[in-house]
Amino acid sequence: MSSQYLHIFEKFVPGPAAQYCLKLYNYYGFEFRIKKARQTKLGDYRFDPAIKKHVITINNDLNPYAFLITYLHEVAHLITYDEYGRSVNPHGDEWKNNFRKVSQPVLSSNVFPEPVYHTFKNYLKNPKAASCSDPVLHNLLKKFDRPNGKVMLSSLHVGDSFVFNSKAFRYLEKKRTRILAQDLNSKRKYMISQLAEVKKLPGD
Repeated sequence: MSSQYLHIFEKFVPGPAAQYCLKLYNYYGFEFRIKKARQTKLGDYRFDPAIKKHVITINNDLNPYAFLITYLHEVAHLITYDEYGRSVNPHGDEWKNNFRKVSQPVLSSNVFPEPVYHTFKNYLKNPKAASCSDPVLHNLLKKFDRPNGKVMLSSLHVGDSFVFNSKAFRYLEKKRTRILAQDLNSKRKYMISQLAEVKKLPGD
């Protein structure tokens, strides 16, 4: 079983980090599942009382550096749950400390490209609820994704049209962390995260 999971980690995370990821999996004995891309999250952690096991899931479309950071993020949740149960904030100081500790063994330029290494190291000083909540780290990690013709909504301008979740919108106004956009079909208005991946429509 270990060799099977090592093969999986070698496929999804940077090579030098694969053995460490396997070590965490073996030590904590959680259920590990790789999922199809989800719009709302990159990964998650939960304790499943039905099987009495910790369960960690990660999206299969992440580049190796984003996959590794998400994996460490979720393992830190598991450790925090083991230590404190539900008595602490899910992304409070206890989780932040565990995220730093669990990341330390792979926080190296041998694992991450130099720009990602330095940005991730800085991010760990006060990690947010998700790497995509930090525009600097998120934008840098996106550079290592496979091209799919999509761009971040934050790169568009007022008046631009774009497709998001199979619907066409027009960019109306920039808010603090979101964009006010209008569905071109229903004319309803929506608030969409600036970090959303969209496909810009031609002609704007």
